[in-house]
Amino acid sequence: MNKTFVGLTKEEVEESRQKHGSNALTEKESETFFDKLKGNFDDPIIKILLVALVLNLIFAFLGYAEWFEAFGIAIAVLLATLIGTWSEFSNETAFQKLQEDASKITVKVFRDGHVTEISIDDIVQGDEIILQTGDKIPADGILIDGSLRVDQASLNGESDEAKKETLPEGATYEDGDTFNKHALFRGAVITSGEAVMKVTKVGDASFFGQMAAELTVEERESPLKLKLADLANKISKAGYTAGILIFIAFMINKIFVANNFNGAEIAKYFSDIGPVGNDVVEAFILAVIVIVVAVPEGLPMMIAMVLSQNMKKMLRDNILVRKLEGIETSGSLNMLFSDKTGTITKGQLDVVSYINGANTSFDKLGAIPEELKKIVSTTILNNTNAVISEDDQGAVVIIGGNPTEKAVLAFVEKDEKSFGTLEHVSAIPFSSARKFSATQVAGEWNTTLIKGAPEKILPNCSTYYDEQGQKQPFTKLAELDNEINELAKKSIRVLILATTDEIVTEESLPSDYTLVGILAIRDDVRPEAVEAIHDVQQAGVQVVMITGDRKETAIAIAKDAKILQSPDDIVLTSQELNDMPDEEVKSLLPNMRVIARALPTDKSRLVRLSQEIGLVVGMTGDGVNDSPALKRADVGFAMGSGTEVAKEAGDIVILDDNFKSIAQSILFGRTIYRSIQKFIVFQLTLNVGALLISFIAPFIGIDHPLTITQMLWVNLVMDTLAALAFGAEPTLKRYMKEKPKRRDENIVTRSMFSAFAFQGVVITIMGLWMLKGGFLNQFFSSELALTTGFFSFFILYAVFNGFNVRTEKLNIFDNLNRNKMFIRIMLLIIVVQIIMTFVGGPILRTTALSVSEWAIVLGLSVLAIPIDMARKLVVKAMGK
Repeated sequence: MNKTFVGLTKEEVEESRQKHGSNALTEKESETFFDKLKGNFDDPIIKILLVALVLNLIFAFLGYAEWFEAFGIAIAVLLATLIGTWSEFSNETAFQKLQEDASKITVKVFRDGHVTEISIDDIVQGDEIILQTGDKIPADGILIDGSLRVDQASLNGESDEAKKETLPEGATYEDGDTFNKHALFRGAVITSGEAVMKVTKVGDASFFGQMAAELTVEERESPLKLKLADLANKISKAGYTAGILIFIAFMINKIFVANNFNGAEIAKYFSDIGPVGNDVVEAFILAVIVIVVAVPEGLPMMIAMVLSQNMKKMLRDNILVRKLEGIETSGSLNMLFSDKTGTITKGQLDVVSYINGANTSFDKLGAIPEELKKIVSTTILNNTNAVISEDDQGAVVIIGGNPTEKAVLAFVEKDEKSFGTLEHVSAIPFSSARKFSATQVAGEWNTTLIKGAPEKILPNCSTYYDEQGQKQPFTKLAELDNEINELAKKSIRVLILATTDEIVTEESLPSDYTLVGILAIRDDVRPEAVEAIHDVQQAGVQVVMITGDRKETAIAIAKDAKILQSPDDIVLTSQELNDMPDEEVKSLLPNMRVIARALPTDKSRLVRLSQEIGLVVGMTGDGVNDSPALKRADVGFAMGSGTEVAKEAGDIVILDDNFKSIAQSILFGRTIYRSIQKFIVFQLTLNVGALLISFIAPFIGIDHPLTITQMLWVNLVMDTLAALAFGAEPTLKRYMKEKPKRRDENIVTRSMFSAFAFQGVVITIMGLWMLKGGFLNQFFSSELALTTGFFSFFILYAVFNGFNVRTEKLNIFDNLNRNKMFIRIMLLIIVVQIIMTFVGGPILRTTALSVSEWAIVLGLSVLAIPIDMARKLVVKAMGK
């Protein structure tokens, strides 16, 4: 440092804090557990259940219904809301713990003439702070001593390092301009240099704080919420219609059928108002119960449970879900805008190839001929300020050096001894001014090792080392210059390795070198990202790469990542994008693949326009500048290494910054959606069967094929336990080969409708045949045994149909071994049903059945499997 600094006194610090506040950012007011719980009661199906609960309570109070009926509905509502609320609240707590690290950062500041370390939150306006390489700038300010290179891509999307210089005394600068060479902004990272900054803005007043405060975009309803609202509306209408019809059917049976359509008997029936009143009340209660049965109260609970279970699985895969709807919405994505660095690429530099003086390329050190390899590895190992070491687990780690040094050192093997131990006579470290580093070595090899920029070294190479390690005349300068230019177009930087016998000083370079070779260095595409991008594209999700790189570089990376594959694919720069009106951009969106030189505003605009044409949009981001787009998107994927503001704006935090984890999120989302659909089919099959039987039975002289308590027993037991069974369904890769679901698409597909409608009719026909056909009467010991057999058949048929429902394939055991919970629960339902026939008594209208009676019930119930196989074959044939 060129100046002496005193800093603020204690009194000045306190005065500044009183006037301008501290550097702590105002925490976004997070929802309490009870706020979240209240919000979950807004679910449309929960609302229907609450109405049913109130009606049940009224009837229970009047003595027309059992208290446990209302109790069962209340438990279903509480479980559904509490599970979802607790899952979201606990993950929010985990997220807050991740954020706490940000406030533990300390900075070196001048106070009362001394350098002292304080918390980042304790900085005040006017403080003078020491900044060094690797530091994150803690507040807004101006540079008052030294010079820096700063990475401020997280603030303004600028991909190149920004050079920052001391503000001359008496000079002014434009406040809030991130491109100003004297201004520093909170959140930017110092890549090189040492300096002192004077703080001009702290906390919420900083550029970082202002952007955080602007995140007030109104969130769209998730696709699943829209679909469930539509389903709830249809179910409630169907339930009310069925309730009215069953009320009418019950009264027709009592008035006409029970009196043999005889006018005199009908008149006699109406002569006593007491029985008529009782029948009307009973019919009304039955209608209400039917409405309750029509609503799958297990659905909200099942959704809450399946989301909760998958949140824990996803965390093991480095995916932190902050908002429950983020999981299921990710399964509906059809447009994904993704950052390049660290997500598609590794986010670190690697040597992608080595080129010798004869312009021969090798992709790894092991491919280089032995003698030349010896020279290359020695040149690298002995001319670096980084070292190779091991961590506690024995893994190789590189300590020290900048990203380029680390990349170069990672190219050589750890145990490469080369020329043995060489004495380092002198060393000249790398600097941006000199553009080279040099180390003079002695021992088995006496020379000076050079590493530096091509323009400094390559033109002065007169010889090169051939594959046998011998010096040969260097004649390929023009070829290698062209090769370097081609590599530059692909965003590949090059570093020249050479040796010289001349004396090297900090002031002058030799005039003659022997070329060891060229190292091509790039932030390379993650191999797993290429596969993940393929999976996502195969899933019908359009991937658009957004980068601050120049167009040529972006195209090269996009081709390597297999994002660009067709001549129709469109690559635009930010300037080209902003020159187009919205309607033109919308027309190009289906073929858009890359946005180069992107600005933060481009992301928000692309999200908005994609949503306007009905797409479900995902956006990745890590910077403060990405936060508005993350918030606006249907699913915001924030990177784990990103800023606190970005994580706060996102729905899902990708802890390992890997595109593969985004693909996993989509798969989890689709699995959850499928699990919900399976549960709907399972539940609606029962509901359709119960409604049809209850409606038809009075017309054929059956008062109560299923009693009110039996229907509630079916509803509560099957709802609750089935929710657990289908909630544990495994993720299947084949879901990634399906097209994404549209926002306006009905959650109940034609295939689902055919499944529950067909099986609902089948269970109705078979059930009514059992009760009224007469044939089976001879095999049951009594009328009560027959109705118990029918009740058990209704339950067991649904159990076996569950095996049909959980897979669209003919093989009902498809991936069954990956959902042991399903098998356990279906066995539990069977056991519970058998027990209930013994202990249900008058409440459930049951009696114990003999082995032969159970054999008949079981035989009829198992028919659910071959019957549905036949349906699947017909549907498949019609589909073809």
